[in-house]
Amino acid sequence: MRNLPGRDQGAEPPEPAGPARPAGPAAGPAEGAEGTEGTDGAGQRALGEALVRACAAAGASIGMIYLPDATRRVLHLAMTIGLSREFALPWSRVVVDDPIPVADAVREGRFVWLGGQEETARRYPRLGLVLPYDFALAAAPLVPDPVPEPAEPTGAGLVLLWPGSHAPHLTDRERDAVDSACGRLANHLRRAADAGDPVRPPAQPVMLRPPPPPTPGPAEAAAAMAFIRRLPGGNCSLDLNGTITFITTEAAELLGAPVSRLRGALPWEALPWMDTPVIEDHYRAAAISRLPRSFTAAPPIGRYLRFDLYPDDTGISVRITPAAADDPVPPPAAPATAPAEPSPSRATALYQLMHLAAALTEAVHARDVVDQAADLLVPALGAQALALLVAEEQRLRIVGFRGYTAELMARYDGIPLGIHTASTHGLRTGDPLFFADTGELAAAFPAVVIGDGMAAWAFLPLIASGRPIGTLILAYARPHAFVPGERAILTSLAGLIAQALDRARLYDATHQLAHSLQTGVLPRALPDVPHLEVAARYLPAAHGFDIGGDFYDLIRIDDTTVAAAVGDVQGHNVNAAALMGQVRTAVHASAGEHPAEVLARTNRLLTDLDPGLFTSCVYAHIDLATRTAHLATAGHPPPLLRHAGGPAKMLHLPPGLLLGIDPDASYTSVEIPFEPGTLLTLFTDGLVEVRGEDLEDGIAAVAARISATRERHPVGTLADHLIGRARGGAPRTDDIALLLLRSAHGERPM
Repeated sequence: MRNLPGRDQGAEPPEPAGPARPAGPAAGPAEGAEGTEGTDGAGQRALGEALVRACAAAGASIGMIYLPDATRRVLHLAMTIGLSREFALPWSRVVVDDPIPVADAVREGRFVWLGGQEETARRYPRLGLVLPYDFALAAAPLVPDPVPEPAEPTGAGLVLLWPGSHAPHLTDRERDAVDSACGRLANHLRRAADAGDPVRPPAQPVMLRPPPPPTPGPAEAAAAMAFIRRLPGGNCSLDLNGTITFITTEAAELLGAPVSRLRGALPWEALPWMDTPVIEDHYRAAAISRLPRSFTAAPPIGRYLRFDLYPDDTGISVRITPAAADDPVPPPAAPATAPAEPSPSRATALYQLMHLAAALTEAVHARDVVDQAADLLVPALGAQALALLVAEEQRLRIVGFRGYTAELMARYDGIPLGIHTASTHGLRTGDPLFFADTGELAAAFPAVVIGDGMAAWAFLPLIASGRPIGTLILAYARPHAFVPGERAILTSLAGLIAQALDRARLYDATHQLAHSLQTGVLPRALPDVPHLEVAARYLPAAHGFDIGGDFYDLIRIDDTTVAAAVGDVQGHNVNAAALMGQVRTAVHASAGEHPAEVLARTNRLLTDLDPGLFTSCVYAHIDLATRTAHLATAGHPPPLLRHAGGPAKMLHLPPGLLLGIDPDASYTSVEIPFEPGTLLTLFTDGLVEVRGEDLEDGIAAVAARISATRERHPVGTLADHLIGRARGGAPRTDDIALLLLRSAHGERPM
């Protein structure tokens, strides 16, 4: 019975291209310490047995079961078969929102099928980049069969991989086997939970081993060894971790090391000359794709050797023979004065791309994405030029380039999307284009005018969230053949850049909006008030995001009176900034009235607006002629007051309800002396709040820092000191608004 929903079955701009890296899955029933590691009694043993049966029934070479954590926001790899520990650990934790097949399957409750390397690269760029090998993959949620009423999802998922020789589509028998396996596994999880013993993710994935082959008798074993020794060359066997489990003397002699040093070791660890990304990549490709693979390598002394790898679900058999005259051999190292032009090996290029992937996660602005892509890609891929174009208002706009002149790029900036060119092709179809030489490009686009002096191009659509947003152009100075594996890598690369660029452009737009909002709602400058020294500072909590919900204001009412306010709107985002502006407007409209009345009017306005956000505020009315100040608070932290010759102390005000809750709330003000030398410090809780500490302790610490400064210390310098201490302390989760007001010494203003 099927229980899984939704079966997936004109003039041309100068144009630029290139890349590669490895990793992956492989290994089966629990055996020995490794087989039982992390198990949780009979429940997990039964789950492991069910996984082994599922792989056998579906003909899959690799199987993985993911179980959710308590929050159901993270999936943990509980157990796997056919996969080595090295390959499994990078995939042992998957966030449900990650662009990973099992996450999509569990989150959306659907079946995910990837029929090959290029489809994987196109739909899941990260997976295609890390595992650039031939395999087919299915991911499905574990749904009980029959579905119970009411249906309660398990939050678990199954992943199966087939060898690269598999057809692009599942057969009905294979699909039925996957459906049945999901139902059995889900039923097992449900029964365990109903019995009060739910199966939970282990601390480390359980590595199930495949059933061992039948043990041969003495005569059969002797005959097998005689057969191996009669074969020319040498022979060895690797397990799925790459460890040498068996090696003949002839093979050891060809490799240039004794059998004792090789048995039980990884080849690239026992033999330094094999410690290259290329050789390890061949092993990984065989282990993941389960396809035979051959390559040629050379020991430090002696002739080139040919290695033929034959993988299955238990390991890899390796034939080692002297290379024939017509075997491809690695090219000699290029002299330092004449670097080679060919594209780098896949493993080496992929290593570079991992640096790019890490860099892109830290790219904040679109300019950062362009710089990272150009700095890392052009040299890693052997390309000579790169251009990034995005679709804006039905035109292609160049957001960055490398290797081209600004004059040349300006000629092609603003191409209409309706013109049929190689640059616009991907935006219409979502498909990449590869041209190994100028002839191929001219044949596809006869009207093209090649003005960049390049000889080969890759035009890669930038696809983010399933929609094309632009084009990546990579160009080579010499003809360049794009082999299928390289095309898949380039497609993955473009997907990573597209996602980073889309995020960065959204951030840039939001950042600009936030900056505009903030400059509009915070004072551009504080008024100059005779006999009053003033300093204000604002520090948002979000790194690089110049917006928040805190505010300060100083309003000059007449020559001798001012109003000061500091407030904190719930949240630090654009909505908070917009409400901040409304609160400031309301305070301005009532400034000059009694503080209690100002807060009451502002409160009524906010409750009428019903923004869904609450605001704290402290308001002060200062009369420099009478040397008094009246203050009222609406749920705000108490100000700090320092009289001349004394320490700074908390000023306890009658409590008032936060603004925006009760339209009938009333507020009470108090009067304090504001003699020359008096310092009033108004602030929001971001200045004094430290996680795990009492708020009053934080206020007391700030008061002590103020008390430790000289009374005539410039208020601007004091404000910088207080903000600097807050910035350099424990990580902050809230904005900071700070307003310092000090009555100047001198005659009483008239």
